Amino acid sequence: MPRNLLKRWHGMHGIAWAAVLVLIAAALMAYNLPLGIAGMVLAAGCGFYTYLAERAFRREFKNYLGTMSYRIKKVGSEVIHELPLGIILFNDERVVEWHNPFVAKMMEQESVIGVPLMELFPTLAQAKDRSGKMEIAIGADIYELLYRPAEKLLYVRDITEMWQLSKQYEEEKPALGIVFIDNLDEVTQSMDDQQRTTLLSRVTSEITEWSQRENLYLKRLNSDRFLLITDQQALRQLELSKFIILDEVREMTGDLKIPMTLSIGFAAGASSIQELGQWAQVSLDMALGRGGDQAAVKVGERTSFYGGKSNAVEKRTRVRARVVAHALRDMIRESEKVVIVGHKMPDMDAIGAAVGVAKMASHLGKEAYIVLEGINPAIQKMMEMIKEDERLYRRFISPEQSLALVDGRTLVVVVDTHKASMLKEPRILSQTGRVVVVDHHRRGEEFISHAVLVYMEPYASSACELVTELLQYIHDRLVLDIREATVLLAGITVDTKSFALRTGARTFEAASFLRRNGADTAMVQRMLKEDLEEYLKKADIIKHAEVLYGHVALAVTEPGKRYSQLLIAQSADTLLNMTGIYASFVIGERQDGLVGISARSLGQMNVQVVMERMGGGGHLTNAACQQEGSVQDVEEKLKRVLQQIHEEEGLFE
Repeated sequence: MPRNLLKRWHGMHGIAWAAVLVLIAAALMAYNLPLGIAGMVLAAGCGFYTYLAERAFRREFKNYLGTMSYRIKKVGSEVIHELPLGIILFNDERVVEWHNPFVAKMMEQESVIGVPLMELFPTLAQAKDRSGKMEIAIGADIYELLYRPAEKLLYVRDITEMWQLSKQYEEEKPALGIVFIDNLDEVTQSMDDQQRTTLLSRVTSEITEWSQRENLYLKRLNSDRFLLITDQQALRQLELSKFIILDEVREMTGDLKIPMTLSIGFAAGASSIQELGQWAQVSLDMALGRGGDQAAVKVGERTSFYGGKSNAVEKRTRVRARVVAHALRDMIRESEKVVIVGHKMPDMDAIGAAVGVAKMASHLGKEAYIVLEGINPAIQKMMEMIKEDERLYRRFISPEQSLALVDGRTLVVVVDTHKASMLKEPRILSQTGRVVVVDHHRRGEEFISHAVLVYMEPYASSACELVTELLQYIHDRLVLDIREATVLLAGITVDTKSFALRTGARTFEAASFLRRNGADTAMVQRMLKEDLEEYLKKADIIKHAEVLYGHVALAVTEPGKRYSQLLIAQSADTLLNMTGIYASFVIGERQDGLVGISARSLGQMNVQVVMERMGGGGHLTNAACQQEGSVQDVEEKLKRVLQQIHEEEGLFE
């Protein structure tokens, strides 16, 4: 605004001063007429001048505002048309009524007026009447939409450059990996120094060539461990290749009695290098805990597994068993009492392992309790045998009783599982800082992370085998009762299908120890006997089986009929005995309303991977899961998973 406009006085104060001058002039006229007339003329002159000044002010001010309004409209129009931002106005029917040139350029059309908004941007259908932001791709460009339905307004912003920078930033984030030779000691045990050096040189050369091929930095840490450094883009390529180095090393050493295998732990997406290193070690531990010969990749919250096509190699030395037994013995002695807990719907392996741990505690003078949620068909005959021994049977307590029993001085031993969600009462784990895990399953993503002592050996046939080995080192003069030895042997027998599957030399050594302590094999066979009615039910399930992919048997029970988990598992075992069948799956509605899946294989197919994609887990040859819904829905989901695996890497080795 011009300065002369500010210097002019106008308004009510000017009128007031004019009135004062008129009054003064009138007063002067009473005393001195000539002087009063002169004052009146002067007042009239001032008033006239003020009137002219006011007219001039209003005229100039109006001209100034008109000029300013024109300039603002002109600049506003130019800004809207030249803005690097799209603006779209739409009506109640969500049809475009107006847009700026940016939108026309973006859509490569002269005009999109009259076009429905959902036709231009189908993604907006998800937003409905809610304000918000979303991203869309148009050609090679990425745009951000800012949706304002209340104002009937849509902003469009080109974020291609920012998106590319963000993508580049994510791809260049560091990723750390650790490569570990699983069975170096077992493979080279009978070799001389020259043969061992030659073999290590071959394996190292293979790993080095792979790292160079995949653009990885490789640093050897010791004879069986390597460090890998790369970025997330290279890690993504490794995942797409399914970590082919696992197959290359196994095939290269296939002429050996025991092929050499690798375990790989990779991590990316951590907030710091220190955390990244910890994640990489955790990933390696998970790969080893699942039996080795596989890769575990942790990217942020996502954990993926690759490989795992071979069974875990049995360790020939018992050094770890002895160390764990001594550590467990010390922990039992330092605790006031011991509570042993297995998984939901326990089987003979879980009960047998729990009885074995209870024997350790009682031998060391501590009270031991076994948490049992109820007696299911899988353990009914075993529990009937245990009831005959009052001293043994009184150790069993309900999950509710365990909550009141566990405190800070209680040792909780989890057997035959490593997942808190698999326990009937997982809250007992938070009531004490003294938790021990003894399990033979391959490690899954979920794990009891705060356990003080973990004894997980996926090569073992059963949890009873692991507990039996620990019993031999707890005390030199430990003697088992006949029933205690028998339930441990029954657990091994069930999980090995009468010593037919997943059976190693140490399995027979454990069975031999139990037999020396009075385990009754005839009693085991009585516990494993089938009822005629159950056998007929199993036959009814098997008759509905179909064969997929030439070698996969799938049986689905009739809707509305409920079966025990044991019967579903037995049906899968029976199907596996059929000629030409490499893997079997049985889907049936359980007595608790959930749909159970039992999966079995002879080793040519990794059923653990299949069940993990279904939300379960297990071993390479023995796995299971539980689902909510109908048997038809679960069947369709399982077939989709099998199809995905078949397309990705094939179902069979």
